[in-house]
Amino acid sequence: MSSRFLSPESSVSRERRYLLLTFIAIVCLITGIIISSRLDLTARSVAQTPTVAPSIAAYPLVEVDGEFESPFVGVVEDAQDAVVHISARAQANNLPWWHQGSAYATSSGSGFFIREDGYILTNNHVVEEAGQLTVTTASGYRYDATLVGTDPLTDLAVVKIEPEEDITTIAFGDSDAIKVGSWAIAIGNPFPQQGLDRSVTVGVISAKGRSNLNFGRGETPAYQDYIQTDASINPGNSGGPLLNIRGECIGVNAAISSPTGGSVGIGFAIPINMARSVIPDLIATGRVSRGWLGVWLGRLTEQEARRQGLDAVRGVKIDSVFANSPAQRAGLKSGDIVLSIDGQPVDNNSQLSVLVARAKSGQPIPIDIVRDGEKETLTAVVVDRETFLASLDSRELPVSNELDVLNWLGMELMTFTDDVAEALGIEPIEGVYVRRILTGGAADRSSISRGTIILQVNNESVTSVEDIGRIDRELAGSSRRIPLIVVEPDGTFARKVIKP
Repeated sequence: MSSRFLSPESSVSRERRYLLLTFIAIVCLITGIIISSRLDLTARSVAQTPTVAPSIAAYPLVEVDGEFESPFVGVVEDAQDAVVHISARAQANNLPWWHQGSAYATSSGSGFFIREDGYILTNNHVVEEAGQLTVTTASGYRYDATLVGTDPLTDLAVVKIEPEEDITTIAFGDSDAIKVGSWAIAIGNPFPQQGLDRSVTVGVISAKGRSNLNFGRGETPAYQDYIQTDASINPGNSGGPLLNIRGECIGVNAAISSPTGGSVGIGFAIPINMARSVIPDLIATGRVSRGWLGVWLGRLTEQEARRQGLDAVRGVKIDSVFANSPAQRAGLKSGDIVLSIDGQPVDNNSQLSVLVARAKSGQPIPIDIVRDGEKETLTAVVVDRETFLASLDSRELPVSNELDVLNWLGMELMTFTDDVAEALGIEPIEGVYVRRILTGGAADRSSISRGTIILQVNNESVTSVEDIGRIDRELAGSSRRIPLIVVEPDGTFARKVIKP
């Protein structure tokens, strides 16, 4: 009887075993070749191995004494001792509502040395209304400080100490030349009650030319051309420097946009070129001299941009021109679209105002415009803004009855009628005209100027002094700060806050 299964000793079984062993040997040989090729430790392979792993090399590194470190280390080592902590003390009834709570209130912020003899740059809102200023340097020394000058229109201020130590300063860069995406390093004193002095945060430049921002802390700076960054900025960082990768100051940290009150990656700094233009005046006289062109600004629409043959909706439309102003003498006309001023592109109304304000009286500036689809360049010689505002007092304005004039919170107001507009040589709009300002009054402290036109009071539109009188009666007895929407004498819209 034969079996259906082969025994282990059969010839077929031996052949299968030999084939299996041969296959395993071949697989092992191939695997060995692959492994040895990947683990090649010859001199040639070592020489070709990168010093820094590719994933690390993607992060910016510099070599110092044979070691690799972040380039931010050198920037911080050179700049951090220039950053100071500023403490401002004032009576609570002289401070905005967000500082109040006791007989005396203290606000804190940052600043940094700009000169070796003790001059410090900071924000106006850090030192405003302060009766006593104290500066603490990186060494831990405390100094009584003097307020040299303030400029609420840009939210900048200069204070000074008499230092008894060597002072580290920070060089200025060129904020006009920075590019979106470039590195940004912020140094300051966030949450000062926790003692977090000279904290360093790093990010990039997120955007340039941010304007029309309202930070909800009272008066909004009239001249806005903010640098936006995602480098973390928190309460207490105000007044500290924003640096580029070369360690140069490109901005003064000023504000954040946040639903929580803390940093969410949207911070704003005042461009250092704006500060550069006001610092000499603040040190010399305590106030700023600004250029004035004499135009009212309109809004450039997409339809108008297409009609004028522009590549994008960028530029500023001239709504009207003041009579006998630098703009009129230069040949600017209603309907012109301004593309650049003094070689700097103009994308919006705020940028135009900033560039004109940076110019000094008597300085000729080229202005590139589009008129009826054709590009041309005009030259305007700007005048001093304050000189122009003072000239408004000497103009004969049509006031038929003294009852047409209202004195309110340090302002002499009159309805902005067609006759008043004609006398001033500007286009009429509905609002209330500020004819005079009482020095040291509430309006003066809120940086409201002669020639301002008030459009809204306490979120209500006003077209006559009667409207303001009615609102004043409704607010009788209230000490709350009153928001205003105004048109500045240079034609820009602004938000002001005035305290009764």
